[in-house]
Order: sequence, then C-alpha cells, then structure tokens
Amino acid sequence: MIMTENMLRQIRKAIEHAMNGAFYRQRFQDIDTEKLRSPEDFYRLPFTEKADLRDAYPLGLAAVPDERIVRIHSSSGTTGTPVIIPYTQKDVDDWALMFQRCYETAGITAKDRIHITPGYGLWTAGIGFQLGAERLGAMTVPMGPGNTDKQIKMMMDLRSTVLTATSSYALLLAEEIEKRGVRDKIRLKKGVIGSERWGEKMRKRIAEELGVELYDIYGLTEIYGPGIGISCDHACGMHMWTDFLFYEIIDPKTGEHVPEGEVGELVITTLQKEGAPLIRYRTHDLTRELAGSCPCGSGFPRIDTLIGRSDDMVKVKGAIIYPSRVEEVLAEIDGVSSEYQVMIDHMNGRDILRLFFETGIADKTERRDLEKTVKAQFKEKVGVLPVTMSVDMGELPRSEKKSTRIFDNRY
Repeated sequence: MIMTENMLRQIRKAIEHAMNGAFYRQRFQDIDTEKLRSPEDFYRLPFTEKADLRDAYPLGLAAVPDERIVRIHSSSGTTGTPVIIPYTQKDVDDWALMFQRCYETAGITAKDRIHITPGYGLWTAGIGFQLGAERLGAMTVPMGPGNTDKQIKMMMDLRSTVLTATSSYALLLAEEIEKRGVRDKIRLKKGVIGSERWGEKMRKRIAEELGVELYDIYGLTEIYGPGIGISCDHACGMHMWTDFLFYEIIDPKTGEHVPEGEVGELVITTLQKEGAPLIRYRTHDLTRELAGSCPCGSGFPRIDTLIGRSDDMVKVKGAIIYPSRVEEVLAEIDGVSSEYQVMIDHMNGRDILRLFFETGIADKTERRDLEKTVKAQFKEKVGVLPVTMSVDMGELPRSEKKSTRIFDNRY
C-alpha cells in the first residue's frame, strides 16, 4: 500500500498517541516523531508481535486513562497469556461504522434480518456483527454459537435473510438444513463468513446448499475485530478500510516488503484507535495486494482472500505445507468433498502424513481408486507421499467455531 503525505501525518499522530501507553512509551522512548518525515523512516520502526501484547498483560497497551475505557475484548488465550484489548467509546463507534460499511458493501440493508452465530463475550466476533447490524438499522437475531435445532427454528420463524458465521459452522448448518429437508422454509439470501480461511470447494458447497451469495469478512481481535475489510459482489479480494488503518505486506522471513501482487504477511498500523493503538502489528495472515481498481467502483484498496497463516506452516520431508495448498489439490479432484484432515506423526524414525478426506462415493473399488488418485496428485503437487484414507460424508468433525485441519503430532 502506497503511503501518502496525509497518511504519514496520520501515522505520526497515531505513534504520538500510542506513546501515552506504557508499552509504546518504552518501545519508542528514543523516537522523535518529528523526524519521521518519509515512509522509509516509518519502515525502520520495529514490528509489534503478539508476544509483545501478551507481555503487556493486562492493560499495558492502554493509551488512555482507565476512566475512558468502556469495554475490553480478548484473544482466546489457548496458547498462553491472553491478549487484552481495551476500547474507548470512539473505538466502539468506529468499529460499528466499519462494520456497517461491510454490510453495505455486501448489499445488505435495513430491510434484512441478520442471523448472528459467532460467539459473544470476550471474543470480538458476535458483538461486532451485532454493532454493525444495529447501526445499519437491520433486525438482529443474536443467537451466538451452538444449539443447531434452535438456530434452524429461528431462521425459519424469523425469516432470517443474512447468515453470519465461521465457514465451519455455516457448512454444519447447511448440512443440517439439507438433512432435515427444510431448505424451502429458509429465506437466507446472503452469508457473511469470517474467522478462518476456507477453500473454494467449501465455498461452493455452502453457497449451493444454502442458496446464498457469500462474502469474506476480515478482522482480528487486536485490530478492532471482524469488520476491517470485506469482499464485494465481484468477489475479487477484500476491500480494506484504509481511513482507519494502514497496511503493509512483508516477507515473513526477512521483514522486507514484497512486490505488489506477491504473497506475504499482512502488517497493520491503526490510525484512529484510542484504547490500544498498534504500530506495525504482524498479523501472520498471508495474502497479497491486488492491483488496479475494483469493478464495484470502491476507492478502497484490496487484499486477496487469505491463503493461510505463516504460523500454520508445517514442514514434512523438506516440503512446506499450508492448508491452502491441501485445499487446492483436493479441489481439482472429482469425488472429493471440501472436508479433510491431515495427521502428521513421527513413527519408526520417519515422518508419516495421513490425509483423510470425505467423499460421497459408496462403491469400495471406486473409493480405492479415488484414494490412489489423491495420493498421486498430492505427491506430485505437494512433494510428499501421503497415506490417503477416504471417509463418508459428515464423518470428519464439524465445529461451531474454527476448525483445525492440520494436526502435527511430532512434538
């Protein structure tokens, strides 16, 4: 993303504000913002990592007095100390504005009825979807996750027109609606899906089984939450709200910027955040910047649909594997469904990769042939010979939140 003079002024102001908090005051104690006169000066500043945010627990990131904090949100903390993100009222209002913009970009209006399945509480998802819907003026159905029976009943009785969900839960709901034979009673027209990457095969299944148009929404707890970017009707990347943030795309190994169009790691600097401003925050999400203007006419720049995370990468027998690469291989093979799991173990002195995939094929001979095809294609395109195992449709676990698809059991 090109940094304009106005953007540089906003960044200087954001850094000055961030230094009101203990974390950045210590980190930038030798920084004179007046000397940040060019993009190159800014790019010499250190990155902020998630580990830094954990070290600032509980409120070391706060750049405002406690009495101005109206809410906190937090990461799950499943891998260690949670990250606490404080919000001022302006932060909450700005987030709602961005989310309203997301809904409008997806063609959602006040006449829609928005069915919200992501979780509430410390997690940012559910309440973010609700804030935007209420600001838009749409009827909001704040279900939260789980209780699929009630979800489907409320969809039918309240005639919900928009589903918001993780891709995993959207698929689960689609399968249940089909299984119960109630699709003709469902009035969904659009789905706003986020929280995890999902492959093209999964996207097509959800769209076809629910009969909806799908939109990718982007966000993370550290940067407001979901709602900082979304795809439009043309489905050619996600528009990012660059009046609230500045983004860079870097080589995850070197930290240097990659050329436009090349895949790298997304780095975000907040421009207007008061409670917990972040400077050069490494998201670890992998994407690329898309050149040119979008056919929808929006002036906001676009990044591509996420292909994974730099920390999701696993290495097996010298081959680097991302979930997106597995999905690409399976997407090209007829008879293979969208759902899969990869299990990696170290046995008898060598690494073993087992690939489980769902199929609707019942004939045993045909399934054995399909397993051989998947094995050969995976070896050719990924570089590892897997043990392939086909399972029936619906046999692999479904999740109400994010789904884990690659399990590395070697460590």
